Amino acid sequence: MGRFLGFVFTLTLLFCMAQGKVLFYDFVVKETPIKMLCETNRSVLTVNGLFPGPEIRAHKGDIIYVNVTNIGPYGVTIHWHGVRQIRYPWSDGPENITQCPIPTNSSFLQKIILTEEEGTLWWHAHSDWTRATVHGPIIILPVNDTNYPYKFDEQHTIVIAEWYARDTKAIIDDALASGGDPDLSVAYTINGQPGDSYPCSNGSAYNITVVQGKTYLFKIIHSGMNEEMFFGIAKHNLTVVGMDGAYLKPLKTNYLMITPGQTMDVLVTANQTPGRYYMEFSPFTDTDAPSNNNVTRGIFQYNGSYNHSETPVLPELPGFTNKSDAGNFTIQLRSLNSKEHPSTVPTKITRNITIAVSVNQQPCPANQTCTGPQGAMHSASLNNISFWAPSISILQAYYNNLQGVYNKTFPDTPPFVFDYTGNVSALGEAANVSTEVLMINYNEEVEIRFQGTNFGAAENHPMHLHGYSFYVVGMGDGNFSDSYVSQYNTVDPPYVNTVGLPKNGWTAIRFKADNPGVWFMHCHLERHASWGMDTVLVVGDGKEKHQKVLPPPKDMPPCSVS
Repeated sequence: MGRFLGFVFTLTLLFCMAQGKVLFYDFVVKETPIKMLCETNRSVLTVNGLFPGPEIRAHKGDIIYVNVTNIGPYGVTIHWHGVRQIRYPWSDGPENITQCPIPTNSSFLQKIILTEEEGTLWWHAHSDWTRATVHGPIIILPVNDTNYPYKFDEQHTIVIAEWYARDTKAIIDDALASGGDPDLSVAYTINGQPGDSYPCSNGSAYNITVVQGKTYLFKIIHSGMNEEMFFGIAKHNLTVVGMDGAYLKPLKTNYLMITPGQTMDVLVTANQTPGRYYMEFSPFTDTDAPSNNNVTRGIFQYNGSYNHSETPVLPELPGFTNKSDAGNFTIQLRSLNSKEHPSTVPTKITRNITIAVSVNQQPCPANQTCTGPQGAMHSASLNNISFWAPSISILQAYYNNLQGVYNKTFPDTPPFVFDYTGNVSALGEAANVSTEVLMINYNEEVEIRFQGTNFGAAENHPMHLHGYSFYVVGMGDGNFSDSYVSQYNTVDPPYVNTVGLPKNGWTAIRFKADNPGVWFMHCHLERHASWGMDTVLVVGDGKEKHQKVLPPPKDMPPCSVS
């Protein structure tokens, strides 16, 4: 991974939160030629010419300013995935939700406020499909650099991504116009390298050289667009110790299941015979929808004397369609719940919300040929509402009390009850296309039950909430029943910002609505988000001054320029 090309300054504590420092980074969004596979002359959008982009490194409680300058061909936004941004949604980044795009040849100074986050997060573009190549790590160290709840000798950041054969903005623009499936990626990459199983890529595999007996911390980031992944290292066990910027009870396993949007901190001890071992990402595909069933491999190689020309050993990972192993990994995760890192699971729920999650179809407009199923258009919805983003930001409209931009009528339950995971063939698949937001009072203790449905090509949905991490208190197959509440884990459930909703199953999450503002919630499979599997949570201000949204910065991107 390339070194950061911008600049970093540390200022005095005058401007700091608690013990934190203030850091400055400089991001330049621009088109850059990247050699990949057999391509020689195609440019992609990058930050500072890097794929993946530069790493942000800070300590818990720091404030980070990133001056984002856009010299690319169209407007972009940047999101700091997993950062709560307490009372400051202005820099959160989703296009037309908290800001309008940063126009070409202009800049926006974004303020990232770190509070409770500790571990691995990431940043990425949040407009169209530009995050395919505009993304990078956020590494948040403990306050004094030494108080990790585990020991290791060395750390490495690993970013899994998807590579496309043509411009990703053109891909999604074409797909939305035709109503059909967007292009599939043609390769997966580890830290920008596709590995030695692809054409024109021999010798390009990302590799790590290790010393026998040492333990390594892998900070794994899934920045991919549309495919969930299994990961493993041949003949080596993994110990998962963190996820989404929070610590976990150590979980020993021989594979991971990680969805787009998630991050995991994983310990690996080099305790095998010195040699070369493949580390592999392999897709998990539990759907009839088109999928990229390639794999990508890096090399975990020991130093010392042995035959370095031997082919590396392959790991044994679950099969592409192994739903059981995918689910069995996820349900084992537990928060650390120690004295230093306690779990504070809400137990006095004041707001209970059920959201049916569906892949839908919309009728083809008159006098148009559509390429979706049965000549219709692909769509997706939450509670039968397919989200339509307005032309200005919802946050701007909310803060300035502008009327007519959104409706405050997103329902707390699906519009009608049916056998969500059963035979839905008699039900219409069209959803209402509109801009609905879910209004939540400050300090409410919220439970959201995501309910998968059997519409369209049902599959696992990684659901992500901006502005919050949440506790995953329950998960299962089939339709949710109130009787499952007694089986919830309210002691040490994982504390995450992205969770997989099992195919034709349910997931229950809890959080306290203590962060006022406008916060996007969406599926992190990019095709589903583009089709409308999104909504917005508007959390109202509290009564006290420190419970209200902070004023906007003066250099917010204008909404009159695309």
